[in-house]
Amino acid sequence: MMKYSDSHEWVKVNGTTGQVGISTHAQKELGEIVYVELPKVGQEVKAGDEVAVLESTKAAADIYTPVTGIITQVNQAAADTPSLLNTSPEREGYLFEIALSAPEELEALMPIEAYTAMVGS
Repeated sequence: MMKYSDSHEWVKVNGTTGQVGISTHAQKELGEIVYVELPKVGQEVKAGDEVAVLESTKAAADIYTPVTGIITQVNQAAADTPSLLNTSPEREGYLFEIALSAPEELEALMPIEAYTAMVGS
């Protein structure tokens, strides 16, 4: 199950963990992403906290976690090869994995249909 935040991050939930990244819409708005700063493994975060930074040829963007938990893994491949976020922002270009500590927060996030309607694509 994938859910989206109104700040254009997504979380793909598998049991008690989630994989987090940016939406295809966000990537298109940013343009070509050239630098990725990932969070630290073990970092405790609350939904809405700034956790990563992306830089594109157009601008820098703060990335927020859509859920509360502990960062369990980062996608080093995304930092090493930022173009993964340009070609596959909702799969190979994910940013980090998180152990969910407040799964009820998922209810406040949007399914793909609502997110698509919000961004108008």
